[in-house]
Amino acid sequence: MAILSPDGDYSITTMYSVPDDAWYLELDLVATRRTVVTAIVPDEDPARDPTVCFDVHGDHLDIPYAVIRWFMDLVEAEIRTSRDWMRLRPELVEVVRGLRQEHLGVISDEEFPAVLEHVRAGVPEEDLQAVLLASFGRRPDGTTTDDMEAVLPASP
Repeated sequence: MAILSPDGDYSITTMYSVPDDAWYLELDLVATRRTVVTAIVPDEDPARDPTVCFDVHGDHLDIPYAVIRWFMDLVEAEIRTSRDWMRLRPELVEVVRGLRQEHLGVISDEEFPAVLEHVRAGVPEEDLQAVLLASFGRRPDGTTTDDMEAVLPASP
C-alpha cells in the first residue's frame, strides 16, 4: 500500500527484501510512477548502515524540500523500528543477532521456555527483557509486545 504525500504528487511504497534483509522505502512521483529516491534500511546486520539512493538515470527532477523531509521522516521512523536493538551494548547486540538468525525472529510458545533458560544463563537479568524483545518481540513472561521503545535505549 502506498502512502500519499500531503500534496498528493508523491507516494511512498514500503517493502521487505528477504535476500537483502532490509526494508526498502521508495519515493515515487505519482504522475509517472517513477521511483525517484529509495531508502534501504538493513534490519539484521548492525555493520550495514541505512542508505539512500537517487535515480540518476531518469530526467532531472526538482523534488520539493517538504517532500524530501516527509520522506526522510518516514525513513527515520523505519530505522527506529527496525534497528533500535542495535543501540544496545555490543555484547547484547551479538546475542540478539545470533538469536534472530537462529530463530528468524519468531519462536513458538513451546520453544520459548528452553530458549529463555539459555538466554537467562548468558544475559544479565536487567538486560533480559530488552534482549528477548529485540529477538522475539516477547517479554520474559512469554507475552508479546509492540512497545520496543519502552525497554530499548533512547535515541542519541
